[in-house]
Amino acid sequence: MAKPRTPRNGSTLKPQVVEKAESVTARHAVPPVPINLQDEIRKRAYELYELRGRTPGGEIEDWYVAEKEVRSRYQAHSA
Repeated sequence: MAKPRTPRNGSTLKPQVVEKAESVTARHAVPPVPINLQDEIRKRAYELYELRGRTPGGEIEDWYVAEKEVRSRYQAHSA
């Protein structure tokens, strides 16, 4: 390892530590994977149910729509 240079006034220079910078795009390229995908789908399906005015009879359709939305969000970022 090279010895730090000494300026003419006699003081020593401290070596600088330069950390490798991570690009902003690399950090945000892929969203975090949810801990439980079904919980996220379930929450979205319930939101859709509430948007329909909490009327019964559309639970299966809400689930399918929620599943498609959630899965496509993660697949779009992983491709």
